[in-house]
Amino acid sequence: MSRPPRPTSSRPSVCSGGVFDWEPALRKLDELDAKSEDPTLWDRPTEAQALMRERQQLADRVGAVKSLERELNDALEYAEMADAESDEESLNDARQQLAGLRARAARAELLALLSGEADGNDCYVEINSGAGGTESCDWANMLLRMYSRWAQAHDMSVEIIEETGGDTAGIKSATLQVKGANAYGWLKTEAGVHRLVRISPYDSSARRHTSFASVWVYPVVDETIEIDINPSDVRTDTYRASGAGGQHINKTDSAVRLTHLPTGIAVACQTGRSQHQNRDEAWKMLRARLYEAELQRREAAAQAIEDQKTDIGWGHQIRSYVLQPYQMVKDLRTNVETSDTDGVLDGDLDEFMGAALAQRVGATRDAVEG
Repeated sequence: MSRPPRPTSSRPSVCSGGVFDWEPALRKLDELDAKSEDPTLWDRPTEAQALMRERQQLADRVGAVKSLERELNDALEYAEMADAESDEESLNDARQQLAGLRARAARAELLALLSGEADGNDCYVEINSGAGGTESCDWANMLLRMYSRWAQAHDMSVEIIEETGGDTAGIKSATLQVKGANAYGWLKTEAGVHRLVRISPYDSSARRHTSFASVWVYPVVDETIEIDINPSDVRTDTYRASGAGGQHINKTDSAVRLTHLPTGIAVACQTGRSQHQNRDEAWKMLRARLYEAELQRREAAAQAIEDQKTDIGWGHQIRSYVLQPYQMVKDLRTNVETSDTDGVLDGDLDEFMGAALAQRVGATRDAVEG
């Protein structure tokens, strides 16, 4: 009778090497614990909030690893007892426990990669249709649904901040706010151009069409992060909102668009019932976009912002979704692929996100060490 082998080290692999080195993590947690006990810490609220948030995130990761280690040892002891007693049923139970622990450890290993400055924040997801006319607008709408379903499957909430409908179908653009643990850390890997190949439902000749849409992701900036913006550098435009929102939304020039003139970054909000509400939300979005731009500049190995904001068309896509003549979704950065196109379009993106996140963290580490 074979039993699961006991590893040479009971420490789960999530602890070793990479972004979450175990011993440095413990030393850092001790350091943060000591700082949190400083009676004068809360004299500096902004610093205190940032420190406590960092401490809690690190404590959660350390606690998760220790929990996995305890459960791993218990499962192995259970397996050894079952083997000694020739209890095949109990041994099968132990194998199932170990399989579950392996899956949890793999997930924890991915979570350990979410070590960026804003990875834990909520985020905005901006979707724009590209080359392909009505087809492209419909594809952008499919991406809107895909990310909404992914967020809901991970217990995150989704709010549509801005939506502009297509002339015939779908959407020309939309901005979502996704709220949940590590929303930006996961979704930032989706930024880029997405390409769809399918038989067009809008073509009476049933010909195959190629469509493009771009995705742009940036973190919600909380009160602990200071972003200075000169008001004279920002142009404000108001216009009549369109799309979802009821009858009231079309009656007044309540929608607001802000353009940061030095960078050309523009944001828009139309979901509030007043211009004042939309203006406040637009300013939050602009601060978030400028902060994300700064984060991009800090990442030595990441693509520069201007490289990411390329033409929405051939040669710039990060992922292809082929529905005809065969079914395949392939990420062109990591070569991860699947034939389960329905699952992907229904929000099953974790494999793609995990691989892209690991690649991104590894590239950044190599650039720093090089």
